[in-house]
Amino acid sequence: MKMDQPRYLAVKVLNRVYKGAYSNIELNNALENHSMKHQDAGLLTQIVYGTLQHRLTLRYDLTPFVKRPKGLQQWVIILLETALYQMIYLSRIPNYAILKESIQIAKERGNQGARRLVTGVLHSVIRKGVPDVKKLPDKLTQLSVAYSVPTWLVKELINQVGADKTLQILQSINQPSSVSVRVNTVLTDVTAVKNSLTNEGYSVEDSSLAENSLIVSGASVAQSDEFKRGLITIQDQSASLPVESMDIQPDEKVLDACAAPGGKTCQIAERIDPKRGGLVYALDLHQNRLNRVKKNAKRLHVNHAVTTKMLDARKAGQFYSTQSFDQILVDAPCSGLGLIRNKPEIRYFKSIDDVNRLHQIQTQILASVAPLVKVNGTITYSTCTILDQENQDTIKAFLDHNDNFDVVKTTIKHSVHGQNQFKYLKLYPDDFKSDGFFVCTLKRVK
Repeated sequence: MKMDQPRYLAVKVLNRVYKGAYSNIELNNALENHSMKHQDAGLLTQIVYGTLQHRLTLRYDLTPFVKRPKGLQQWVIILLETALYQMIYLSRIPNYAILKESIQIAKERGNQGARRLVTGVLHSVIRKGVPDVKKLPDKLTQLSVAYSVPTWLVKELINQVGADKTLQILQSINQPSSVSVRVNTVLTDVTAVKNSLTNEGYSVEDSSLAENSLIVSGASVAQSDEFKRGLITIQDQSASLPVESMDIQPDEKVLDACAAPGGKTCQIAERIDPKRGGLVYALDLHQNRLNRVKKNAKRLHVNHAVTTKMLDARKAGQFYSTQSFDQILVDAPCSGLGLIRNKPEIRYFKSIDDVNRLHQIQTQILASVAPLVKVNGTITYSTCTILDQENQDTIKAFLDHNDNFDVVKTTIKHSVHGQNQFKYLKLYPDDFKSDGFFVCTLKRVK
């Protein structure tokens, strides 16, 4: 069997992800390092993301057939999960093809014992079928297994948004994601990019959520001429809303307190004119992440408007004077649970303890940067999570100790649920089939 065969690579990628690697990075590495047909690359992507999305479901399905899973090597469990995913969710692929290659992988990666086990389990699944989720003892567990989301997260969502909305979110997060790009208005405009991408063979739609964003399908848009020339950047339409909501003027000094990988930094920089005194100050804890900010800014031709500094945002007050900035963006470190469709492993690697710990970090960052914004200036706070603890609870904790700030309306161009001004802009993964996001605007009033 060739080592660049998509099923073989899927097991290899998932084995690394289950040990803590990021699925998107590992998948991109596999695609870049192996020459594959477009169809094979698509199958690899489907198997990796699909298996991750349905991991808890697949493990439940395998329970009657794998008596001692803890005694098996991880890659064997993953191989069974990938095979089962294809059998259940990719109906276009015949079972004999899945069995043949899965058994061959077991033989080549392991030994005859692994081959016999994989053969026996998969044939048993075909004969007997998978267990019924409805036979699980309670509704919470049924939802957890059916949609492959940990029970703690299902419970939190039900408590915060209700059972009906939770079900809508759960039903959406395992659906295929869309790719959205933001147009670099320094170099071009939405109409020109839409026409040129269409001429390259992409299917392009206007975003109904974000200004200057397009929904693109087809081949990898990162390989497009527009991307290479810096005319567009890949950015979820939800992720562009925090900066869209900021009324940035060309002469303003803006602090991006948690900048990497730089999508929002560059979005700010597009509105800044250094010749008029404007500049974006981008902070991050790690230099390698700041290097990504620089790389993105250079590709988008806005690097002249960006300066970077390796710095923990909680120590910003040690390096910048009070009232140094007209505006501050705190795109805070968070659990990332709003990204659950595009980064499905997040749901398995986060806990309620992580959420509570991040809430503390977020309040510390806000407290640190608050003195740095001018009176009548604003702090835009955003996260890519959907839990209250990291969103409005963080805002409340900040306001409880900072009576010189008020929440003011966050305004965006397009209407969301019939309005375009919000005390808290909250987007869930099912609303626009985009990432979940939260945005709040804090104005310094004294």
